[in-house]
Parts: sequence; structure tokens; C-alpha cells
Amino acid sequence: MAPQVVDETAQRLPGRRGPGADAPGAAPAAPARVPAPTAPEPEPAPERIDAELLIAASVLLADAALTAKQSGAELTGAMFSWRFGLEALRRPGWALGTAVSCARALTGSAGLGFGANGGVAGELLRMAGNMTYRRPAKVAMAVDAFALRIKAAAVDHPSLDAPAARRLTDAMVAGNRLEAARAMYALIELLGVTRALTTVSPVIMELLALLGLLDENPVNDDFSWVTLAGGVPTTDPILGLPSSVLKFLNPGPGRAERTDPDPILAKVLTGSRNDIVSYVGDIGALGNHGLVLLRRVECADGAVRYVLLLPGTSFGLLSNSTPQDLVGAFDGLLRTDTTYTRAAKKLLRRAGVPTGAELMIVGHSLGGMTAMNLASDVEVCAAYRVTHVIAIGSPIDGKRPADHTTRVISLVNKHDVIPGLDGRGPASPHDLPESWVELAWLDESYDYPLSHAPQAYSDALRGEFTHYRDQVNKLIGAYDGEVVGNQTYMLRDK
Repeated sequence: MAPQVVDETAQRLPGRRGPGADAPGAAPAAPARVPAPTAPEPEPAPERIDAELLIAASVLLADAALTAKQSGAELTGAMFSWRFGLEALRRPGWALGTAVSCARALTGSAGLGFGANGGVAGELLRMAGNMTYRRPAKVAMAVDAFALRIKAAAVDHPSLDAPAARRLTDAMVAGNRLEAARAMYALIELLGVTRALTTVSPVIMELLALLGLLDENPVNDDFSWVTLAGGVPTTDPILGLPSSVLKFLNPGPGRAERTDPDPILAKVLTGSRNDIVSYVGDIGALGNHGLVLLRRVECADGAVRYVLLLPGTSFGLLSNSTPQDLVGAFDGLLRTDTTYTRAAKKLLRRAGVPTGAELMIVGHSLGGMTAMNLASDVEVCAAYRVTHVIAIGSPIDGKRPADHTTRVISLVNKHDVIPGLDGRGPASPHDLPESWVELAWLDESYDYPLSHAPQAYSDALRGEFTHYRDQVNKLIGAYDGEVVGNQTYMLRDK
């Protein structure tokens, strides 16, 4: 019997029947299977950027850049030392080979990439390389470290990652000043001056440091390297002028005169109490034309304590007859012995604050810097016990009190440009002492400069961040009691 031939093609094609399909009693053909629709694959979640890892990487790069800078200085110093010259007279062949090797290490792309610095010869070579657009390895690593800081800051400040802001930061990282100027103009045109300043405020120190490193100006680089290392710069980022210049611009010995408050201020002070919002309101009422306040409190525990309130800067003139001017602000940032500090010390003596009395100093902006300057003054701490320093919107992170028991409380609105001028912004890898209390928040109610005003801080502490208000009030609870004296003083430069 011949084998049955089966049409396999017919069996596999839908709608076709094989032999015997129509035979009586045959089971109906199974319907063809239609593949079930598959759900579309979900789009991958956007990659989450870990700010802490970016900061850690920036720290490693910063350390490498600073190490390369130090290596270049040591190698340059060795090449131009008198010992090397003396040895060259004895072994000229060895000296020639050593000099060639050192030169290759200092200038080669596989080495430090024109990393000469330090000493007269090294600084002249560094300046020559700077003005001829040479980018040493140390600068390349420093730029990358700042770029990582900016990217880390954008995690908490999404406005920095918007196209207009990213255009500016990318241009600064690339060292393209013309494109950076165009980007800044476009950002201001899009957002306005105040919102543009607010947008870049979290990384203002990084941008200024990049400008110092990449502007072909060899005399302002110190600002950038100090900022990279997390210190407080002692030069300006544009011209590189040292802080000692401010000593000659702000030479006043300081003077304190008792004065009576006007009726409006007197009414405000009548309702004052030991509350951080009340203190901020009092500072706002004092204004910034030279008035400060010394308060005497009979506390609940029977002790008499004192509170000194110090307002901030007047932006009307570069310099005026009071310590609360722009020159005084830059001086207070970079130095501790300032006209404002000297005038406040004379106030305490003139007011007859007894030796050993407990003192709390509350200051806004320049007033907060001056509060820290007073707390870091050994003479002040020997005469009085500075128990608390409360700085509101102040760049104080580079300062330290002379008495380790002084409780430092720093209040920072992250939309405020001023607190970041100490070199420690939101993207800084450096931490504060464990004993300090820093309360920082992001309040978008005000753009800079309104975000720096005392009223902006008091509004925030009364509203969404009232828990910070409660925390501060708990820390200063020892000063609860009856206000028995409110004396205003006018501070003068001379």
C-alpha cells in the first residue's frame, strides 16, 4: 500500500484544508490562532542623578588638581634652586639631562601640561602660559571639579538645568566668555535681572572661580584655587585685589553714640520678645543706616542677659559715614578686625555690660558677619560669655568663634545670593562643625535681592518653615524673660 502523501503546506496555511477535511464525521478544523496584542514596553525611567556621588567625584578631582599644582610648584622650585645650579657646575651632563626631564614633565601633555608655578621664575612661566591659552592638567581637573559641582547643584535646583541656564554654565565651563555673555544676556531677557540672579545664585562662587581660572588674567587665579579648596577667598575674582586693600578703604576706628529711637521704632521694640521672628523684625525696623540695639533681659532663671542686634548693609553708596556700607561688607567677609567690629566693641564697653555677662548676638547679612567677628575676637570672649551667634543670610562659614561653647545658628534662604559668598554654597563638598546649626530652605516667594531682605526671612519663618522658628526658639530658651532695657546706638566710622 502506497504511503499517504500529506500536503504540509496546506496544513500550515490558515484557511486551507488538508485531505479528508470534508469527510463525514470529521472534526471541524481548529480556527487559526491570532497572536494576542502585546502591551508596549514601558519607557525607561529617567536616569536619576546622585548628587552625593557627583560631589564625591568633584572632591577627588579637586584633590588631584591641588596635588598637581603643588607638584608643579615643587618641581619648578627644584629646577631654579641654587642647589641645582651649584650641582650643575659640578656635573653639567647630569644637570642637562635632569633639566630636560623636568621640562618635559612640566610642559608635556603626558605630564603636568605647562604646570610651572611658585617663586619668581615659576610665576612668570605660569603667567606666560596663562596669557598664551595654555591649559595645564591642574586647571583641566579643577574645571571638571567645578563642572561636577554645578551638575550636583542642579539636582536640588532644577532651574539650573533649564536650557537657558545650562547654556550659561556650559559656556563658563568651556571658558567661552563671549558665549557666556550672550547666554547671560539671553537669561536676563527671558527671566529678568532678579530671577536670573536667583537662578545662578546656588553656583555663583563656582562660576566666578571658572572665570578666574579661564580668563587669561594671571593675577586673579588665587580666588579660584581657594574656592576649589573650600576656603574663603581673600582676593576679588575679577582683578585679584587682595583683602589688605580694604584695610585702607575702611580704616575707621569705629564709634558708638547713644541715641533715642524714633516713635515708630520705639513702638516696634515695645512688642519685642525672645523669638527669632521678633528679632528679625527688630533688625528690619532698625534699618541699615547705622543703628544697632542692645537689649537687657531679666530671664526666667533670675539671670540678667544681653542681646545685641546688628543690621546689615546699606546698598545706597559704596562707602558712607557708618560701618554698614558696601566697603564694610567686603571687609567683614574677608577680615575680622573691621570698623563695624571695633564700633560694636566700644558699644559694649560704653553700655557698661558687666564682665562675664552672657551675651547673644543676632545679625543679618553684614550684621551676621560682624556677630561672628565679635565671637572670634579673643578680647570680646575674655570680657563676656558669647553664648549664641545667630546669623541670618550671612556668609559666615569660614569663621570660627574663639569660645568653642558658643552656639552658632545660621539661617539660609537658598534663593539668597549673599550666604554663598563665603565659598561654601549648595554644591560645596565641605561641611560645617558638628556643633553648628544650619537651617536652610528654598523659598521661591522672593527673587534676589528681595530674598535677602529681613522681611523675606521673617515671612518664611512665620509660614512654611515655622518648625525652624520653633527649633531656634528652643535653642535660645535661656533668654526667655522680661525685657528691661532697649537701648539704640548709632555706630560711626570715626
